[in-house]
Amino acid sequence: MHPGMTAIVEVEDLHVHFGEARAVDGVSLQVLPGEVLALVGESGSGKTTLIRAIQGLQKPTSGTVSVEGRVQTIFHDPRVQMVFQDPTGALNPRQTIYEIVAEGLRIKGTGGDERHLVADALARSGLRPPERFFPLYPHEISGGQRQRVVIAGAMVMEPRLLLADEPVASLDASIRGEILALMRRLVEETGLAILVVTHDLGLAWNIADRVAVMYLGRIVETGLAEEILDRPRHPYTRALLSVVPETREMAQQILVGEIPDLTRIPSGCRFHPRCPLLQSDTLAPEIAARCRGEDPGPVPLGVGAHAACWPVLSGN
Repeated sequence: MHPGMTAIVEVEDLHVHFGEARAVDGVSLQVLPGEVLALVGESGSGKTTLIRAIQGLQKPTSGTVSVEGRVQTIFHDPRVQMVFQDPTGALNPRQTIYEIVAEGLRIKGTGGDERHLVADALARSGLRPPERFFPLYPHEISGGQRQRVVIAGAMVMEPRLLLADEPVASLDASIRGEILALMRRLVEETGLAILVVTHDLGLAWNIADRVAVMYLGRIVETGLAEEILDRPRHPYTRALLSVVPETREMAQQILVGEIPDLTRIPSGCRFHPRCPLLQSDTLAPEIAARCRGEDPGPVPLGVGAHAACWPVLSGN
């Protein structure tokens, strides 16, 4: 990755509202070629709505999503492919593996040798020899193999971006690492980008180059994965990271309450009602007042790093 590199996806001041509910509320984000970006946050933070807008399945209320410089509209862009959480639900049980992987090619009308393209996609996804899988149905292969078929169905379209929504959440622990390693290898071999959506910072620990932490429709912290995982700045990021097994030396923080209703977003910093820093009564009164009454917004902390937190920005 290079600071001057052109982004595959550019999200600019994106808002997606459903009536009074602000599911995505002013998100700006870049995904660069050859990187894995982990989008992390609790359920209800707006992650799924954001990736639906990136995929072209959800019309923004305002703001733009551009893929390789072209503004997304509501249509299926073959440059953006999706890897779903549940491979069983994503695969048609009445189709063979060959038909499943070939379906996108047939819809797109791609030229070339279909059989060769399907075999190559299956082989790149770790299903070898690929011809052995052509006549099989989804129920005849394992869960890990089904996720590889989903990935093959995406890769056969030669995408520039994979959107992976909790890609290993439904898999046994013994094969999660294999699927993550496969995704990492595809990035290195093809130069595509992957946006991994997860609630688990432990997954980001294993696969991501950069991390974007989302809370209540906003990105509250971004930065290089190693920096965020070693030195999280935002208290929400610290709370998410404190329960990851790899960070045993970090004191576990239990967040009070749940994400507020999207129709009643708190004033000031939207995280302040649950913030351990604010609840500790250790902040200077003027900083605490800003937390409750003034939106910090994403403020740069260095090259490619941002945080939306008054105590952090004031050096506390």
